[in-house]
Amino acid sequence: MFDDARLPMVLPDLLEPGLKLVFCGTAASRKSAEAGAYYAKPGNRFWPTLHLVGLTPRRLRPDEFPLLLEFRIGLTDLCKTAYGTDAELPEGAFDVPSFAAKIAFLQPAMVAFTSKNAGRALLGHQPDYGLQRERIGKTRLFVLPSPSGLATRFFDPGVWQMLADTVAGGVGSSVANGVANGVANSGAAECDYRD
Repeated sequence: MFDDARLPMVLPDLLEPGLKLVFCGTAASRKSAEAGAYYAKPGNRFWPTLHLVGLTPRRLRPDEFPLLLEFRIGLTDLCKTAYGTDAELPEGAFDVPSFAAKIAFLQPAMVAFTSKNAGRALLGHQPDYGLQRERIGKTRLFVLPSPSGLATRFFDPGVWQMLADTVAGGVGSSVANGVANGVANSGAAECDYRD
């Protein structure tokens, strides 16, 4: 219903109504496209970090990504029809209106962007890491440091732990709604990202 019928998706969306969390990246890497699995490039910290922060009971392999639905977690990207690093993607590759329509329709509790680039594409400004004041309908938005091996110097598992705690409604909820080490934003302004 939301996909561009003209071009095939590099990776299928892993989405359904009522998820507690949806991770959104910019686009699949070349390795992920070849493997047909999200975050498959060696050196990417996505799968180990999900387990480290308690979002999954064990470390999943990239090819096990469909199992995330058992934990009420989904996956998507802003660019569904091309792959590579952000610099390799064609101009206009991020389909923000389609992404926002999916999220507005499916209403997950939280969307976590797996990089500032992904968050900026939707929000229209350079975001800080953490909980954002903007929403898509009732869906809260969170920006994470990229787990990509190309972004090692920016990676901070503490921000990922804040996300996990916020999703679980634990101690991190108050941290993410206040300020923790100057990382997170507060408030919740509702925005409409549909055309």
